[in-house]
Amino acid sequence: TDGPVGWMTFDNQARRNAVSAEMWAAIPGIIANFEADPAIRIIALTGAGDRAFVSGADISQFAEQRANPAQTADYDRVSAAATQAIKLATKPTVAIIRGYCIGGGLGVAATCDLRWATAGSKFGVPAGRLGLGYAHAGVKTLMDIVGPATTKEIFYTAKHFTAAEALAMGFVTRVQPEESFDAWIAAELATIAQNAPLTLAALKLTVRDLLDGSDLARADAAVEACFASADYAEGRTAFMEKRPPVFQGR
Repeated sequence: TDGPVGWMTFDNQARRNAVSAEMWAAIPGIIANFEADPAIRIIALTGAGDRAFVSGADISQFAEQRANPAQTADYDRVSAAATQAIKLATKPTVAIIRGYCIGGGLGVAATCDLRWATAGSKFGVPAGRLGLGYAHAGVKTLMDIVGPATTKEIFYTAKHFTAAEALAMGFVTRVQPEESFDAWIAAELATIAQNAPLTLAALKLTVRDLLDGSDLARADAAVEACFASADYAEGRTAFMEKRPPVFQGR
């Protein structure tokens, strides 16, 4: 943790931060800890070093851990629980991307609310070159971001796309030069962290339920809770007093 930011770092630099089964299994607990900590306002996901965010699942483990249908089902259950934990986090999530964001790495980034990348980053899904199938939940998550045709292009070509191309697709939300990336990130995270937590959580829930076609009663209740909150009173008072608001998330 760093002030209001909870950092989760994928660290397997020998394999460009490929995600091992043990790493997948650790993710739900990490996210749960950040969710439970009221001091954490935003969750940031990044890769160790400067070569990769995540280069995908650790394929070196597949012969041992995905050698038969039972093993594959167990592996898929663990990895799905990890991505679902990120996707369902109530706090804002950001994928901070340097270098390769490939396969499962692109899937992890897609579960985040925002994706920020350096100009030299690379993106792609090599499933077509590996002969593996891609579960519908992951396809939908990507398709909700970039649309059906671009999703097909990513899978059909199995090629690497530049950060500029990923930005044009709508997958990446911001691209910055490497030399100014860290300072820009710090400023953006601080901006998000100072805003009203209940407002951001209500917006995140509303967007998710609209995309999923869910009953919007939960979203409506979250919006009503904002207006009934002490933070709403603080926001009005701070505006009238011409000072920055100090939100408590209640």
